[in-house]
Amino acid sequence: MQRRVHIIVTGRVQGVGFRASARDKAASLGLSGWVRNKWDGSVEITAEGDSYSVSTFINWCQTGPRWASVDELIVTDKTPTGESAGFVVRRDG
Repeated sequence: MQRRVHIIVTGRVQGVGFRASARDKAASLGLSGWVRNKWDGSVEITAEGDSYSVSTFINWCQTGPRWASVDELIVTDKTPTGESAGFVVRRDG
């Protein structure tokens, strides 16, 4: 079963390699979507794939890469779109 989520990650999550690490983790799980820094200091993510892989990715986001310090993770389920273009880092938004 496919699952699509929108995630907002807050804390010390910019300048610590969060986006690149999220891209690598998502790619290793076969997820599609994107990650970007937001102007307010948070990181925004959209990820889609099989339910188990998306759940694994969400669990990873709760900690992030070594230098990150995640304060809050807001996960919103969305309707899957069938996206399969891989996982990319987008320009800041």
